Amino acid sequence: MDFDAFSEPYKIEAIIAYFKRINARNCIAIDDTASTEFVANYIPLIQNGFHIISANKVANTLSFEFYETLRGELIKNNKKFLYETNVGAGLPIIETVKSLHQSGEAITKIRGVFSGSLSYIFNRFSEEDVLFSSVLTSATNAGLTEPDPRDDLSGKDVARKLLILARELGFKNELCHVKIESLVPKQLNGKTTLPQFNARVHELNTVYKTSKDAQNSDCVLRYIGELDSVKNTLEVKLVSEPKTSSLGQLKGTDTLFELYTESYVNQPLVIQGAGAGKAVTARAVLSDVLKLAAQLH
Repeated sequence: MDFDAFSEPYKIEAIIAYFKRINARNCIAIDDTASTEFVANYIPLIQNGFHIISANKVANTLSFEFYETLRGELIKNNKKFLYETNVGAGLPIIETVKSLHQSGEAITKIRGVFSGSLSYIFNRFSEEDVLFSSVLTSATNAGLTEPDPRDDLSGKDVARKLLILARELGFKNELCHVKIESLVPKQLNGKTTLPQFNARVHELNTVYKTSKDAQNSDCVLRYIGELDSVKNTLEVKLVSEPKTSSLGQLKGTDTLFELYTESYVNQPLVIQGAGAGKAVTARAVLSDVLKLAAQLH
């Protein structure tokens, strides 16, 4: 179906009224957007009988006050909120972290490549004799990055995923507490338009060739998120990893998460797989729907 041609404007009040009118039970609202505005509808939907399933990371990365208020409303109204796709697309990251934490297993550190697009970019850049700008352009043309690749290179998306995991462990951090090493030089950020950025993207080449050349020959560059629950730190940064390590062996658009716990001290629990793509995300959202449906039986 052509969404642009056949979709109709709506008000959330009209949707709520319709479902009340037909006396529908076990209603589920699914948010597959990245909209900041739509998240404002979550609480009214919950209060009017809807469970929420969301691929949208916004609700879980707004202020901690909103985070707690939302969960309070879920408890008060006996509703569920599932969001496995917020981190790792189709990978069971949130479920695993939540299960370990709730079982009393202390998670001391989480680190890994959280972004499928940045995984692809640094996997190719590390393995091939190619300009950084060429790899970035290739990734953008293939639809692996956002239309403005600076949205990926800024590190903010990785930071949101890191914050979501931190809050699953009981941390009360805000997004501003995440230390982010942006991959975009200051002169290409700010007021620079997308066409201007594309015309000057070659300016990234020297920066990342220097980083590549400065590391040992048996290492590769990786852009990672790292949560240290002992030091209470959240960081997004570019690091050099041994080629023989789990992170060093990544290929394609795979993402990888290392979970260090009381039981996995020296050898972490590793979860790896496709971390991007509409089909992967769609299957994971459907999985949340089926999981919720089973609970409502």
